[in-house]
Amino acid sequence: MKTCGFLLLLLSGISDAQSTAIVNATVIDGTGAPARPNTAVLIQAKKIIAVGPREKLNIPADANVIDGRGKYVIPGLIDTNVHLVLNTAPEWLGKYEGRFDQVATEAAQVELKNGVTTVFDSWGPLQPLLDVRDRIRRGELIASRLYVAGNIVGLSGPLGRDFRNATQMSTASPIFAARINKIWEENTGPALLDDTPEEVRAEIHKYVARGIDFMKFAESSHLQSPPRSFLMFSPEVAKIMVDEGHQAGIIVQTHTTNVESLRLGLAAGIDMGQHCEVLGAHEMPDELITAMRSRPFNCAVLSYGRDRVAAMKEIWQMTGGKSGGWSPDDLHYWQEVNIPKLIRAGVHISLSTDGGTRDHDYVSYASVKLAEHDPTEFGEAHFLWLESMVEKGMTPMQALVSATQNGAAAYHHLDEFGTLQPGKFADLLVLDADPLENISNVRKIAVVMKEGSIVDRDRLPEHRLLTK
Repeated sequence: MKTCGFLLLLLSGISDAQSTAIVNATVIDGTGAPARPNTAVLIQAKKIIAVGPREKLNIPADANVIDGRGKYVIPGLIDTNVHLVLNTAPEWLGKYEGRFDQVATEAAQVELKNGVTTVFDSWGPLQPLLDVRDRIRRGELIASRLYVAGNIVGLSGPLGRDFRNATQMSTASPIFAARINKIWEENTGPALLDDTPEEVRAEIHKYVARGIDFMKFAESSHLQSPPRSFLMFSPEVAKIMVDEGHQAGIIVQTHTTNVESLRLGLAAGIDMGQHCEVLGAHEMPDELITAMRSRPFNCAVLSYGRDRVAAMKEIWQMTGGKSGGWSPDDLHYWQEVNIPKLIRAGVHISLSTDGGTRDHDYVSYASVKLAEHDPTEFGEAHFLWLESMVEKGMTPMQALVSATQNGAAAYHHLDEFGTLQPGKFADLLVLDADPLENISNVRKIAVVMKEGSIVDRDRLPEHRLLTK
């Protein structure tokens, strides 16, 4: 049995060992149970074998033993709403056409470098994302574990009506726009709204067979110009899509941005709502909270810190509503009323950034205040989310559970990862300071481990396209 300090650990090739034990650490296992000081985590190959007092664990004589004295061990973080290919400017799409897989790889590696061991991509170019997902699963790429939905069913690709306004769309040639949009839509775009229920069923059946890991459909629109939010699919069609997903053994979630679209999604039987707290200038109705709590359901909320919300409101007022993205009334109900209400009600909430890796050569912000600490930019977004949720009333423990156990449970993968328990993948972070004392301490990462292997964070991302 050889014992390694943390500096030696990163240099010793310990990640290749059959057995590893982290000892003398404080373990916060992600279940909400109290932190356990002076605890050991025993890992064999990719899995956790045992968690408990060192003297009670059968640590093999040839195991690598890591002294975690003064350290804190938490599960790897899980982001339940990302977009590995996030940029939608026509010139950017032209520059990287044919290389979306490389962009996605870089983004997934940025996430892993910063402690996010699993991501769920809920809108993006399907085939490039499937290719990256499969390379990660085969061990050909070191990156966050990736699950893919492809298109948001019913919405256009990035150069269609749902992501560009008319003026923006006029800057791209129709032939180029059609070619790019096809990569996203794959027959599940806006044309689906003209189909009969059975025609929709047939298209969804084919789309599920493409190998998606979960399905997301738009029950409300995603327009870039007012009126932004109208209803999309009928109750009958929404129920068909949920049924098709469930018959294939995958969860189904929705994009919603108003009260009625959320109500229709819940009535159709969705498992999860992306940004279900975004309801315009309306408080979350009590009956919808009751519906969320009546069965297994997860709300992946988009939470911003109070300073950013204040800056967005200020810019909206200064520009007469031309910049800032959301009106002060919408922001108030979204950030200051509905998210705290969901927390108080005990609705299952998961970490969700709606983020990706931005190319700052193609992104402009309305002010320096908005450019700093962007809550949708990989590398920092998940830290900002955790901090903002504690601002809104979560305890640090509740925030950690939302960022670990709840995300895995929402996608029906809790038997594989999300908590530090025997039989699960050894996805974990070793921190230099106590996140329960201050949630910002989750930024103080000493080690990232995924499936029992220590990540060489200095080498990620391996090939830089968008990051500097």
